[in-house]
Amino acid sequence: MRGRRKDRAKSSDKQGGGDSKVKERPSSPVEESPEPTAAAEEDVPAPVADPEPEPSMEVIEVEEEPDGSVQITDTVAVLEPDGSIEVERTVAVLEPDGSMEVIETDEAVIEPGEADSGKKEKVGTGSPEVEAAADAPDKPGPDPSSQVQAASGNPLPRILAVANQKGGVGKTTTSVNLGAALAELGYRVLVIDLDPQGNATTGLGIDARNFERSMYDVIMRDASLEDCIEPTSMKNLFVAPATIDLAGAEIELVPAFSRELKLKRAIETVIDDFDFVLIDCPPSLGLITVNALAAADEVLVPIQCEYYALEGLSQLMRNVHLVASNLNAGLEVSTIVLTMYDARTKLSDQVAAEVREHFGNKVCRNIIPRTVRLSEAPSFGQPITAFDPASRGAIAYRELAKEVSGGAS
Repeated sequence: MRGRRKDRAKSSDKQGGGDSKVKERPSSPVEESPEPTAAAEEDVPAPVADPEPEPSMEVIEVEEEPDGSVQITDTVAVLEPDGSIEVERTVAVLEPDGSMEVIETDEAVIEPGEADSGKKEKVGTGSPEVEAAADAPDKPGPDPSSQVQAASGNPLPRILAVANQKGGVGKTTTSVNLGAALAELGYRVLVIDLDPQGNATTGLGIDARNFERSMYDVIMRDASLEDCIEPTSMKNLFVAPATIDLAGAEIELVPAFSRELKLKRAIETVIDDFDFVLIDCPPSLGLITVNALAAADEVLVPIQCEYYALEGLSQLMRNVHLVASNLNAGLEVSTIVLTMYDARTKLSDQVAAEVREHFGNKVCRNIIPRTVRLSEAPSFGQPITAFDPASRGAIAYRELAKEVSGGAS
């Protein structure tokens, strides 16, 4: 891009210089006939001024990684005279010892038609303000509910069990942050915390000492789920909290009547009040997880981009099949989310490629990166979209929310 600017500048210097031969060429033939004038004008164009520099924009993102290194992403976009946009993106890692390594370089050209079509696709899938602006009287925008049905095939309300018996793959992080991102889009979202550790509860800023009923009371004592629900600091986002008492529910449920359907009956009493219900399952395949699978319409499986995360996946799929065969005929694994993706390692790419090859279009386009800000947000009792709205993690979960809700651009 800079090379072309220099070439144009040099040509203009030659044209605008004091060469007497150039000045003498358009002479008497101009008066005799128009043909020589046209030819002369083609050979020697009139002097032009130096071209103005193309409008450009540069964005630099700096992210500190857990190992002490710093990942730097430099994105430069230049608007060319023909209306196209040239984008160059460079990702480098600054190691603690001061060395720097460039790990990724991308270049792309966005033609004018492509940029326009991209804007049209995004209308109606972003923030409410953007949707309101897009819904002009002459061109009304699509109804969000019909858009969800068209893209995902599943009408609202939707109940998703976020499940994977492998621990530490991002179930709670995905439940909290995906729920927050869906709430930003205007959906009413309920996060049900079924993990005895209660991390989804604290991650949404709910103190265990500030509520009287928990999911233990709903499952074991048939308490009303509506009385258990707590509002969060975010509009449209609610949580049904969990306590350590749930750890004993696995044993207490064994002799209970219709033990696998307790959660399903509880959710049926409040489902009309919400668009999405996200059930954060414990890292096991016990009775609590079976309750979640029996109550859900779909299963969302977070998979960490590491080898061990793949090992238990086949067992989870068998359990989902068993529940679908005996308790919940409509249950399906609809969504697989790749989490903790580290662009610096080849292993992450290999795991992502293997999962996509095996599960096909069930795997979401958007990948959740491994970032420090995602790890810090729960300690402040906030989802990443509120804790650091401009971070890579927040952007990734917003895009994931559009994709899951059927509004992916």
